[in-house]
Amino acid sequence: MSIDRSRRITFEEIADLYNETRTRYLDALIEDIIRLAALPADGRILEIGCGPGNATVSFARRGYRLLAIELGERLAAYAAQNCRAYPNVTIVQAEFESCDLPRYGFDLAVSADAFHWIRPETGYAKVMTALKATGSFAFFWQLTVDPQTDWSRAIDEVFRQRAPQVERPNEPMDAAWVRAVIEGNFRDYCGIENVAVKTYDWMETLGADRYVKLLRTRSGLHGMDEGLRLALNREIDAVIQAAGGSIEQPYRAILFHAPGA
Repeated sequence: MSIDRSRRITFEEIADLYNETRTRYLDALIEDIIRLAALPADGRILEIGCGPGNATVSFARRGYRLLAIELGERLAAYAAQNCRAYPNVTIVQAEFESCDLPRYGFDLAVSADAFHWIRPETGYAKVMTALKATGSFAFFWQLTVDPQTDWSRAIDEVFRQRAPQVERPNEPMDAAWVRAVIEGNFRDYCGIENVAVKTYDWMETLGADRYVKLLRTRSGLHGMDEGLRLALNREIDAVIQAAGGSIEQPYRAILFHAPGA
């Protein structure tokens, strides 16, 4: 399994949809980050790849100061809009790799569903130089989990028949692979062995419209032919209607917390 980093800017194409559909992060996850980082009340956070500000808001409303960097112009505009009630937040639209950062200026570096888009040989070292001696990393991802139900198998079959060239919704990124890669990156590029890993599982009830919209926010489905996309939508809608009009989608979040020094 590999990462095509050329796709990282494609989220700009669906910025409106991403802002509308992507949910906030679990309070339990955010609270664990604050606890593991021993974040002071006036702590300063660096966020890499903030998107429309979903995680940014979670920290800002707890009173923390944030510098959030986002590559996409439209996504950065959404982040600024969503954080307008928090004067302690600064949104910068820039490529993280070329962005000037203060050395040793942050108590915590966070990245939500984003740091895999940064080349590890560049990204990890840059974050380390931005962290205080007492600072730490908190990188986390939300993954869909295959529920192994009739509806999930039926939707995967729709993709096999209609769009065999794209990733199927219920064959998502493997959590064990994610863990091996991220722990390896901390070891290889930071010399850090003691990475704390926590997982969080939950379910969401999704109607057909929301399910289809969430699918469209996946990078592997960006740029799809409009006729094919509409055909897929119709068949997915039929599957979910046959399942009672909504489905129960399981999710898993994985948090990696590591000391910066």
